Amino acid sequence: MEKIIEVGGLNMGNLGWYQLITTWSKKVGGPKNLLLLVAAGGYTIVRSVEAGGKKVYRLVKDKRKSGTPKSNLESFIFTENGIGENGLSFSKGDKFFIVAIHDDAILIEKENDDNNPYFVSAKWLQTLSNYEIGKKEV
Repeated sequence: MEKIIEVGGLNMGNLGWYQLITTWSKKVGGPKNLLLLVAAGGYTIVRSVEAGGKKVYRLVKDKRKSGTPKSNLESFIFTENGIGENGLSFSKGDKFFIVAIHDDAILIEKENDDNNPYFVSAKWLQTLSNYEIGKKEV
């Protein structure tokens, strides 16, 4: 009895997957070419994620090294209570500082929080605090 597997809305048994892979292999000039394309695609994805991660790490590291005192940063206040998707717990009246802004991504530090910093969306932050998009550039 053939085992049926459902992936992405496709119901295929072992023979169906074999046919799919052989069809792809023929389209790219054989199984060696298919393996090379899969390996190259995987390598590209891994390197892209690594480069993005390094960029974020450098951004955080540079901002921490710059040692900008919080007294020089404008403070904002949360106007709602809640918990963000990234684990940021906030209450009405909690103070936070914007450390860096890049497009819609904002790096904030919440006052008296050991888990700083947090990356949040500017739109999300505007709905939960007195921060206004475009008002403050760091």
